Amino acid sequence: MPLKRRAVAQLSAALFVLVSTEVSADVTLMVQTSTQSGGYSFQYLNEHWVPKLKEMTGGEVAIELTPIKSIVPRNETPEAVAAGVLGGDLTSIAYFSGRNPAFAILGDLIAGYDSPAQVQEFCRAGGGADVLQELWDSTLPGMIKVIGCGAVSKEALVSKVPVRGVDDLKGLKIRSPEGLAATVFKAAGASPANIPFSEVFTSLEKGVVDAADASAYVNNDKNGFHQIAKFPLYPGIHSMAVHQFTVSASTWAGLSPKARTAMTDWYYEAYADLLKALDEQDKALVARDMADPQIEVIDWPQAERDRFRAIAVEAWKQTAAKSPEAEVALAAHLASMKSKGLLD
Repeated sequence: MPLKRRAVAQLSAALFVLVSTEVSADVTLMVQTSTQSGGYSFQYLNEHWVPKLKEMTGGEVAIELTPIKSIVPRNETPEAVAAGVLGGDLTSIAYFSGRNPAFAILGDLIAGYDSPAQVQEFCRAGGGADVLQELWDSTLPGMIKVIGCGAVSKEALVSKVPVRGVDDLKGLKIRSPEGLAATVFKAAGASPANIPFSEVFTSLEKGVVDAADASAYVNNDKNGFHQIAKFPLYPGIHSMAVHQFTVSASTWAGLSPKARTAMTDWYYEAYADLLKALDEQDKALVARDMADPQIEVIDWPQAERDRFRAIAVEAWKQTAAKSPEAEVALAAHLASMKSKGLLD
């Protein structure tokens, strides 16, 4: 999707740096993320990992993170990266699902993996980042370089009623984003409704929905959802948003081989560390709430998780059938999951 003229003018004024194939001097990349400035992930990366990139690249590359929608709309970051308006993006792949259903498959394979660590392994060693690169090559040829991809948390599920297994999803009114998530919940017998995140609390409070696909446990707690939805599911059963880290192809071509390797290592090391930090946050809050007689934290047995995954497989196939690229993306996922024993 091309950027609007007025947006281009505004964004050009915000241009931090444009790197060409002829530049090998020190570079600072302005990278737009898919998190709010006050979010835990944004603050953690800024505090612990943003300073490390310059050191790891021998001073060749530095990075500045900006919050979601701070420079461009969240689904227009690739064009901004290609044009040099952004130095890169560190954002949710699912934002681009409207371009090709393959982005939905790679962005969040609902009810697929058991842990975000498995997703990180799929991206780095299981062909995930390579498939994403091929997808961008077909979408914006020669424009985008994928440095890496991965997930850092598995969302918990907020619920006002006990949902102890697949059967309890039948008839459940659940807030869910459109697309693959809604398709999976519907296949399990739930009634998904697309409600803005800002309206989740009031929708639960007024009984518009019984449950909500919202966010990670720490974020759900921060938003006060557990005050009214006292049957949270943890670990979650559905969503693990996958983020991409990209720069323009011209920026990548202008970097030394050492800097390229260091940037890749930096991303995967940062995301592995962020995963650990978020997991610790979630577990501390879950331990607190398990001691609260007013809250029941529900952990599905593995047999129910496997049942839900089997239902989801059919929804994945429906989405993958919509484009050749989506079929390639799903095939890569299936191979990875079978190697981990998640599927037969």
